[in-house]
Amino acid sequence: MNNIPNRKAICDVLIEKAEKDRDIMVLCSDSRGSASMAPFFAEFPEQTVEVGIAEQNLVSISAGLAKAGKKPFAFSPACFISTRSYEQAKVDVAYSNTNVKLVGISGGISYGALGMSHHSAQDIAAMSAIPNMRVYLPSDRFQTSKLINALLEDERPAYVRVGRNPVEDIYSENDCPFEMDKATKIGDGTDLLIVACGEMVKPSVDALSLLEEKGIKATVLDMYCVKPLDVDSILERASMAKAVLTVEEHAPFGGLGSMVSQVVGANYPRKIVNMTLPDAPVITGKSKEVFDYYKLNAEGIVEKSMEILNG
Repeated sequence: MNNIPNRKAICDVLIEKAEKDRDIMVLCSDSRGSASMAPFFAEFPEQTVEVGIAEQNLVSISAGLAKAGKKPFAFSPACFISTRSYEQAKVDVAYSNTNVKLVGISGGISYGALGMSHHSAQDIAAMSAIPNMRVYLPSDRFQTSKLINALLEDERPAYVRVGRNPVEDIYSENDCPFEMDKATKIGDGTDLLIVACGEMVKPSVDALSLLEEKGIKATVLDMYCVKPLDVDSILERASMAKAVLTVEEHAPFGGLGSMVSQVVGANYPRKIVNMTLPDAPVITGKSKEVFDYYKLNAEGIVEKSMEILNG
């Protein structure tokens, strides 16, 4: 049972790299605890900035540091960094193609009982709509580490969303296939293609064996790279499948499901269904309780898969 959240995996990578690269900077909006970045602040106080509850300043200061040659990672709850500082992300970071990595912590419905004000169910759509902004939702701690290492090697803007709680491992330290901006294929069935991102990848993978028990062979694409979307992998697998199912911790509009539907509909028209959060304020509860309620779990994915394939 994994007890290391993806946000902790990010901190571990940044601490390791900052030992040799003094240009790496971490900025927080009174969120170093929530971001699991307190160890970085303690070890590299001269490479940190605490702006307080001021998300717009957080993003603009990060952009200024990047223009001065630094490599800033700006951490804030996903619900705030993707909405309250949207203009700064668009203008100060993306418009000038500035090397700022925006990290939305406690994404999706991670904050549970705090309700709609603290849920981020629109961030995939919002951030993906900004030119030059890449959008990533890694699925477990090992993939998160690979992603952060890769992002340290480039100088372009990116938005990374991670949840608050530990996610069960999908990969392992010695077996984590990763290619930048390429989805990871899990399974090799042709009855159904399941495209998932973030915390929805694990239940999608768990659904594979349950589906096989029912005689259904499926493939999961771990689409951690929502933008740029790995169109080639989608088309390759969709061309073989009878139907397509997308699964995401997001509102029904403008997210992964919308993007995949556009691609599949334009090239290999076939039945495609999007599993998402509802177009309504989400019930309050722990993440698992919320996912179970909306059937965003392995059993729910199996149920929806059978509906699709049985017509």
